[in-house]
Amino acid sequence: MGYRAIRHSLLTALAALAALLPAQASAWGFYAHRTTAEIANENIRPDTRAGIVKLLRAAPELGVAGCDLATLEDASVWPDCLRKDYWRWGYTFAWHYRTAPVCEAYEPRKNCSGQNCILAQIERNQRILADEDLPANVRLEALAFLVHFIGDVHMPLHSGDHEDRGGNDIETAYGIAPGLNLHWIWDGPLAERAITSSPTPLVRRYSAEERAELGGGTPADWGRESWETSRDFVYPNAFDRPPCEGADLPEETALTQEDIERAIPISQRRVVQAGIRMAEYLDAAFAPGPLPEPERD
Repeated sequence: MGYRAIRHSLLTALAALAALLPAQASAWGFYAHRTTAEIANENIRPDTRAGIVKLLRAAPELGVAGCDLATLEDASVWPDCLRKDYWRWGYTFAWHYRTAPVCEAYEPRKNCSGQNCILAQIERNQRILADEDLPANVRLEALAFLVHFIGDVHMPLHSGDHEDRGGNDIETAYGIAPGLNLHWIWDGPLAERAITSSPTPLVRRYSAEERAELGGGTPADWGRESWETSRDFVYPNAFDRPPCEGADLPEETALTQEDIERAIPISQRRVVQAGIRMAEYLDAAFAPGPLPEPERD
């Protein structure tokens, strides 16, 4: 069996396993999260990297068994590992998303009471991370939430929704793998294929020009981008028509190879944008002095 056939078999097996998991058991997939952190690590300042290494030494003080927290890549998936301990961490589970109907106007401050959404938590955790008066373990916890949520907000279906829990309620076949849902496909198999099929490595030091083109913005801007991507690409690509025209969308669909190929560059760009913006937010958090107050709508 050739390499491509073996790899396809492995992806199909992973997809089948994913179908057995609860619909919202994970956020943006393990591989995508770690890749965004690797990109960030290549693009942060040396003093930022040194500050992160120093904070990571406080991991034992968090008292979380079975969840590695020795690297920035570990930090990027640590908040998902907490899902095994609902009684301690359940209050954080709503922080991973802020979906908004794709057929209504986008309002970044809606459905975020008490900072219980991803946009508010990115801002909150960056400010906690930047506060050098706080204990190292408190700042480390904020670091992990920050890098994880920056990844999550760049996955389109953590922002766009069509009365289907961000695609979780849409049964979707991925090529020959049946029984998945649209959200999980964008979380896992599609992101993995997008990362591994890039003609140039996604994990690298980007030029100043590339960082200027891919970076910038606020969490609300990033959420809007993901929401627009859901509205203008994810749903039309999955159903061959705009989501807000005509009858309701069906509860199941299938992604053809052509659909998947069209989605790959969209997914690749979101992964890279997440990594570049993560680097920017980490550099700002570790820079001397307090963070400036965020602009409010």
